[in-house]
Amino acid sequence: MSELTNPVQASAPDVPGAPAFDPRTSRRAVASGTFGTALEWFDFAVYGTLSATLFPQLFFPSFDTNTAILASFATFGAGMVARPLGGIFFGALGDKIGRRNVLMFTLMLMGVSSVLIGLLPNYAVAGIIAPMLLVLLRFLQGFALGGEASGVQVLVVEHAPSAHRGLYGGILATGSPLAQTFASVTLTGLAMFLSKEDFSSWGWRVPFLMGVLLLVVGVFIRRRVEETPAFKESQKKAAESAVPQERALAVIAKKPGTVIKLVLSWAASAGLFWISVTYAVNYLTKELGYDNSITFGLLLMANLISIPAALLGGRLSDSIGRKKTMLLGLTMQGLAAATMFPIMNSMNYPASVAIITLALCGIQVTAGTQAAFFSEALPTSMRYTGSALGMTLAGLFFGAPIPFVAAWIFQHTSNGILALTCIGLGLVVISVIAVLTLPERYKQSLHGEH
Repeated sequence: MSELTNPVQASAPDVPGAPAFDPRTSRRAVASGTFGTALEWFDFAVYGTLSATLFPQLFFPSFDTNTAILASFATFGAGMVARPLGGIFFGALGDKIGRRNVLMFTLMLMGVSSVLIGLLPNYAVAGIIAPMLLVLLRFLQGFALGGEASGVQVLVVEHAPSAHRGLYGGILATGSPLAQTFASVTLTGLAMFLSKEDFSSWGWRVPFLMGVLLLVVGVFIRRRVEETPAFKESQKKAAESAVPQERALAVIAKKPGTVIKLVLSWAASAGLFWISVTYAVNYLTKELGYDNSITFGLLLMANLISIPAALLGGRLSDSIGRKKTMLLGLTMQGLAAATMFPIMNSMNYPASVAIITLALCGIQVTAGTQAAFFSEALPTSMRYTGSALGMTLAGLFFGAPIPFVAAWIFQHTSNGILALTCIGLGLVVISVIAVLTLPERYKQSLHGEH
């Protein structure tokens, strides 16, 4: 990765008149962003897996099995519903006062919420209060992540040299599969070495309580990151021109078409991610009879293999453009969506690993491209808010409902596999059309309003 360490290249101005890029600051930004992303997606990954396996009986034991699963997935969706609200709130704040300070708060809010989930009493101890607190903390998790996920992308991309914005975004995107891998290792180890009784009583709490250590390290790293050159330049120009600063949510009034296209371009990745890592786990355990340790191991291998795909996506997008790379990832997702459930039904474990790996690799190729692609579609004064809306609304409309809808489909239709496959393929088509209509600006500067 000589691109990250070459002081001459990294410190050269992005374009004439633009601020110089300090290689040390750029490395700190990408390290801080990747660690923060890993921390927050680790908590989300653990929660998603447990919502499909353990939480129905811990927090909803008074329901029958099918209703308990639906209720558990509904709490999972509460975090996704909160993400757009967090994206709007923190995005507007980040476009007004800067990226760095806002991201310090989102990191701490996410970490504290996760630790408190690990301390929650279950239904047998606290009754109805237990699931109510679970929903509240899940909401706070999602609220924090709504501001964090897009904000850290903007921070990293704005600190990156122009020729390597995709690569920096790709490095950042590895935080999600790294978190998924770490979550799978943790849950697999706990499931293997603890009895079912111990895992149900206290073992599931361990990953959430580990958030204390991760939070301390994350805050230490993030404190050393400076505000971005693009934001400083935007503030300077606004002050010199005496033009009033853009109002919060101005992006909705001035760039509504762009925001809608960003939402739709991320629809497939948002939906297929949760099909692959959440509902597929439930399907493998509840419908096909795999042991929890086996399904956790499957996700471990699939996420581990998908990590280089994020780097590939970012690096490739710097060479051939964001749109072509996004379309490559969506093609991989389409192939996976068309064949995932028939392959899992074959009870061929290596084939099941391979198809979920293909889905996650396709998602990571788009994820490695997405940070730069979204940032380049918006002006600096609206970038944080617009990017946050694009990601979080896609998660709300196309990601959050998937586990709940999938569970309902399989419980109430005679051909749930066909229905869910059609949903996955439909999302891919929607995203392909949206990507084709968005601008290609991978060779343009981030400095300036377009």
